[in-house]
Amino acid sequence: MIDLETLSPERIALYHTLGCKLNFAETSSVAQTLAGRGFRRMAKGETPDVIVVNTCSVTELADKKSRQTIRSLHKRYPEAPIIVTGCYAQLQSEAVASLPGVAIVAGQDQKDLIADFIDSLSPRGVTALQRYSVTAPQLGDNVKAPLIEVTPTKNIRRFIPSCSRGERTRFFLKVQDGCDYFCTYCTIPMARGRSRSGTIDQLVAQAADAAAQGGKEIVITGVNIGDFGKGRDDKFVDLIRALDQVDGIERYRISSIEPNLLTEEIIDFVAHSQRFMPHFHVPLQSGSDQVLRLMRRHYDTALFGHRMEQIRQAMPHAFIGVDLIVGARGETQEEFERSRDFIDSLPISRLHVFTYSERPGTRALSIGHVVPQEEKHRRTREMIRLSDRKLQAFTRQFIGTVRPALLEHAAPGEPLGGFTDNYLRVSVDAPSSLDNTIVPVRLDALAPEETILATLADAASIKL
Repeated sequence: MIDLETLSPERIALYHTLGCKLNFAETSSVAQTLAGRGFRRMAKGETPDVIVVNTCSVTELADKKSRQTIRSLHKRYPEAPIIVTGCYAQLQSEAVASLPGVAIVAGQDQKDLIADFIDSLSPRGVTALQRYSVTAPQLGDNVKAPLIEVTPTKNIRRFIPSCSRGERTRFFLKVQDGCDYFCTYCTIPMARGRSRSGTIDQLVAQAADAAAQGGKEIVITGVNIGDFGKGRDDKFVDLIRALDQVDGIERYRISSIEPNLLTEEIIDFVAHSQRFMPHFHVPLQSGSDQVLRLMRRHYDTALFGHRMEQIRQAMPHAFIGVDLIVGARGETQEEFERSRDFIDSLPISRLHVFTYSERPGTRALSIGHVVPQEEKHRRTREMIRLSDRKLQAFTRQFIGTVRPALLEHAAPGEPLGGFTDNYLRVSVDAPSSLDNTIVPVRLDALAPEETILATLADAASIKL
């Protein structure tokens, strides 16, 4: 137990995020709220007064990493109370509350209230919060049970806005939350609730505020962003048209969007927009129609292949990332080979390969043909090799060309990093004054870690 008098008057917070881009955006929003209550981010060498962990639960491994992270942070900073939120906190609140150091468990629709929870425990806020942190059995009556503030998922209806960049150059704009698809392998609807979204006016205002803060690029995030506006008359294409008119924002990227919701209208708009980048991330999950049916996905391989061809015809230079689950229940060797061959035929840039993980409470558990763990890993390695070949082939065609890149800050003495318009990662030896600046770069050579060595170039040499 920390002595109340030993706390510094300035309160320091450590933030740790696991999982998706949406989680990172929401953590940054929590940090902004806490900053208004006198908390600042922890700098190197400091000790936090409070720790916020935003968890993920998309796989069994994600659950494990969430637990390990909490235990590790408590071991390193035993006197700092830990506030846990995110998908794992929503799904397993009691288990999270039992972990050492946890003082508050905040559910998905409670993230914006974390500062209130801290202050409600005592007028002294974090000082009294120590008493809610289960740090050791010997503390006895001096320790109170962690505060659990979790709304049952079926009752979550509130959309919590978020547009922030944290320590990043790009802003992340949350436009939608929750999912109504209930795929057989997925816990996201149980962790995030039903689909809901912000209004176009609200989101345009947030984008304009990001521009006022000097933002140049916004990544549009959500759980199922193509479902934006469900229950209303507006659609996702209406939103991106409105965002395209915001002065000051030079780039938008559309994060993961379902293939059945990625319409020809959206593809055509992106192809002709100067601000929406030629970059798509589309979940496939399996290249086998049989497995897609078992997953209860909302499309088949014919539709998916058609969408990929539409993108490639409209934007030959577009980066196309594809999510894939390997070793799902029902994926026989024959279906795996069918999936692999279909994916090999696609004009995509890269795969994001996930090994199937059993999730409690999902319908997938009733599907027969369980793939042995060793075989799952073998198939995963095979698909990663296919992804590496796809990425290298896509990248090589741009060596020697000039493309616009948004440069991002780097560690002292290190080259600036960044991404081209079509999402090629570059490393550029450029002055730090060019941080958060879009400049033309010549793509010179491939380097390790999927990076391209690049040099500053003349804007006139850009040929898109």
